[in-house]
Amino acid sequence: MESAADDTVTGASGGAHDEDTGAHAGPATNRRTPWPARLTARLRQLPLPPAARPLLAPLALYGVLKLTGLAVFAALLEYAGDYHGKNPRFGGGAHWWDVLATWDGWWYLQVAEHGYQPALVRLETEGLFTVRQNSVAFFPLYPSLIRMVSEATGLGLYGSGILVSVLCSFVAAAGIYSVVRLVAGVRAGTLAAGLWAVAPGAGVEWAVYSESLFVAIAAWACHAVMTRRWVTAGLLAFLAGLNRPTSAVLIGAVGLAALVTLARPAARREHGVRGPVYAMLVAPLGLLSYVAWVGWSTGEATAYFTLQREGWAHFFDYGAYTLDVLRNLAVGRHDYVFAFSVPDLLSLQLVLALPFLVALMLRKRPPLVLVAYTLATLVTVLGTQQMFGNTMRYLLPAFPLLIAPAAALARLRPLVLTVFFTTAALASGWYAHYVLFELGVP
Repeated sequence: MESAADDTVTGASGGAHDEDTGAHAGPATNRRTPWPARLTARLRQLPLPPAARPLLAPLALYGVLKLTGLAVFAALLEYAGDYHGKNPRFGGGAHWWDVLATWDGWWYLQVAEHGYQPALVRLETEGLFTVRQNSVAFFPLYPSLIRMVSEATGLGLYGSGILVSVLCSFVAAAGIYSVVRLVAGVRAGTLAAGLWAVAPGAGVEWAVYSESLFVAIAAWACHAVMTRRWVTAGLLAFLAGLNRPTSAVLIGAVGLAALVTLARPAARREHGVRGPVYAMLVAPLGLLSYVAWVGWSTGEATAYFTLQREGWAHFFDYGAYTLDVLRNLAVGRHDYVFAFSVPDLLSLQLVLALPFLVALMLRKRPPLVLVAYTLATLVTVLGTQQMFGNTMRYLLPAFPLLIAPAAALARLRPLVLTVFFTTAALASGWYAHYVLFELGVP
């Protein structure tokens, strides 16, 4: 997978870095200049720090696409009106925007308001759920940020949760752009940010969910490894461990990249030893600390995993559940746990596309950290029993899969790109928002 120095990218995009210097300002006004160079040139005329100007085009594209999808989502909610009759915890509310803080969002707001009350309470039942659900299943970084923003700004917890998610989504889009730019060039990086806005499952990016925060951390951690900033990579992986249990894939990817660097004499001379060792040691501490705290607080060392397995029926089963779902869907049945017809069918299409997307990604020869992070994410998602319809959301962090599609789109004309993204943005209001929140359980 890697041909040069371990896990770094040093000018591998064939001059892509030159596109990011600001030298387009003159010729960018020419009609023959490729899109998005013209937009970038106009945005660069704004009075901003030079380092921020390259990010304006991808962030503008991302924001417009997200606003479009959200508007369609709101229109669909009002047209159907079903959310009025649903429990405010489970996809309902007095206003359409209340839906964005239901399901997991309700739990995050409870943690932000009341903190944790760790407990492992056994239920007198032999059904699927034998342990009472508890808020310690939701990691502390995101609700802590909600509380901090609320106290600093005076916003309510709901408004603070949305604000944190939206801001983090732009940080994530900037990180995705920066990573893809190093691998496939500036234009592909810009389009990758746009693709992430309309990806299946993207509806949670502007909801009271922790995905945007996690992807922001993951993208910049990968970028830090690619640019040899090992201390930054280790600290970001540490933070990720306080945000989601799936941070294990990022921690593993950063650790593997550091280990490979240490194992190669040339890379070791170039990078030194301290940085990679620091990243390897610090990266897992956040995740381990929180899981250990849950065990200590409840009096059972494996309490977190027991809660996930018996309180939410989520556990690693080596793909048995995914295989069962695929067999049922192949013959038109829904005889499996957590069956939701529309989200399941959309997730099925995404799962079937994964081998093709992985092959295209590997063909681009991305750095080791991206390959390890992506493959570990796929193994974790497909190898775990959880709501299959949420596969779209669970794969949202696998942003390196966007490298090849973004590079392919970068060869298209502006008119074709406009039609594609307009269609995708409008449709995303349904498949990325409404399907998740109203036709399934996000």
